Amino acid sequence: MPIVASPVAEYASPRAEYDWVIVGGGSAGCVLANRLSADPDVSVLLIEAGPSGAGPDGTAVEAIDRADSWVSLLGSEHDWGYTYTPTPLVDGRTIPIPRGRVLGGSSAINAMLWYRGHPSDYDRWGAEGATGWDAALMTRLFRTVEDWEGGADAWRGAGGPIRIERSRNPHPIAVALMQGSAELGLPITDDLNGPSNEGAAWTNFSATTAPDGSMRRWSAARGYLAPVLSRPNLHVVVDSPALSLEIDGTRVSGVRHLVNGASVLTRAGRGVVMTAGAIDTPRLLMLSGIGDADALGALGIRPRVDLPGVGANYQDHPLIEGVTARARAPLGLVRDNGGGAMLNWRSSLAGAAPDLHAFVVQGPHATAEVRAEYDLTGDVFAVSPGLMDSRSVGHVRLRSADPGVAPDIQPNFLAERHDLDALVESLDTIQDLFGTRAFADLIEAPLAPAGRLSRREAERYIRRSVSTFFHACGTARMGSDDEAPVTPELALRGVDGVWIADASVMPTIPTCNTLAPVYAIAERAAELLGAPAVVR
Repeated sequence: MPIVASPVAEYASPRAEYDWVIVGGGSAGCVLANRLSADPDVSVLLIEAGPSGAGPDGTAVEAIDRADSWVSLLGSEHDWGYTYTPTPLVDGRTIPIPRGRVLGGSSAINAMLWYRGHPSDYDRWGAEGATGWDAALMTRLFRTVEDWEGGADAWRGAGGPIRIERSRNPHPIAVALMQGSAELGLPITDDLNGPSNEGAAWTNFSATTAPDGSMRRWSAARGYLAPVLSRPNLHVVVDSPALSLEIDGTRVSGVRHLVNGASVLTRAGRGVVMTAGAIDTPRLLMLSGIGDADALGALGIRPRVDLPGVGANYQDHPLIEGVTARARAPLGLVRDNGGGAMLNWRSSLAGAAPDLHAFVVQGPHATAEVRAEYDLTGDVFAVSPGLMDSRSVGHVRLRSADPGVAPDIQPNFLAERHDLDALVESLDTIQDLFGTRAFADLIEAPLAPAGRLSRREAERYIRRSVSTFFHACGTARMGSDDEAPVTPELALRGVDGVWIADASVMPTIPTCNTLAPVYAIAERAAELLGAPAVVR
């Protein structure tokens, strides 16, 4: 189903007031727009800072639509272009943190990996104060979202808005990962979103295979928004950055945003739902005077609600870009999203679930610093490991009261020794994989690194190679304690009329890609806000 652009253009000038105003047309925003507007008596406005993601003919732009083109979107007009603030822990490097700036948000520019994590991730949320949130709830919500190629069962859903498929024609590197993992005695698992999430498996993609054999993206804009754009009670305005929330007394009454370059105020009769993501949701709250009162006052922002937890607790998974080898022969055209298989396994530090994760890359995968040190030209491929049970925590802070100034975004990668120790172990496992029979016919020589490393060498390589999985979360965590900015019902503390329904509310980062849990959080938000029940 193509994304149709014309209904978006029709509502380039929103009305003065709606029942619900949703800020951020990304993964969560598209869910809320769909679910809340299912009641024909409720008016809904969805505000997106970026473009529609559609061309003049009304269909999705090719780079968004084709799964094998997603890397070209990073740093493009569809990316916010944010970067992490450098620290000595990562050798002073500036690390980009891509965030979607287009209808569909990051679901329109990401690598489309669909992985839900371990049940203990969500039981932990409830145990730590997000009352009512647990694995059973999240599994129900995941099943509501999914249209899984294998059909519905106790774990998976079918008939939902988001199509989930595996590769129809896996790349040889993906095949080697599966076979090499088996040689090492690691489990081979049919579905890592099923009863067990440990072992090697074919990747689940939020994508579908086209008649020509190529894989096509299935974003939130495609699955949730496009089918309902004709609803007369749903209006969508694009190219409309939000500037601040309007606060009248103790209530958020609307949103100030740009329309055709001019600032307008759109009122929200029932409330505002923030779905701008773990960077821009706290940024907008702080610009509106909601956050640490002392820090806001120092920037000349009038504090309205003193919530020091806004912008704190930032988390992301550290990824090593990557472990690269030279191939014996040309690898052929890129298939699927450039990957196709993944592996979850346990370091010596693992708890109840596997903590290490790796995926294949059908080409080089390395930071600029590593590329400058190693020759990665020609026919090469990578297996890139990372840590899903990361412990380091950072922040999002304003640098200025000017909405046009990017915030200070700090994940504090490698601040916790635990994270560095686990990543050191991950490098050895990838070298073990490269030594299996499955990779013997593919590898001419390991390149970066050139073989097994000493502890000191491994730490140096990690500091020069560590990057992001793009799993930003946690900056407006939900909980029952007074320090939590958001209640378990997703309402912002200290002010009425505003709810948060994106990755910001995650108390701790789950051991998975964050797209699936973001959809689940948004589905739960729709239920809590009284949207009509989903019927299939």
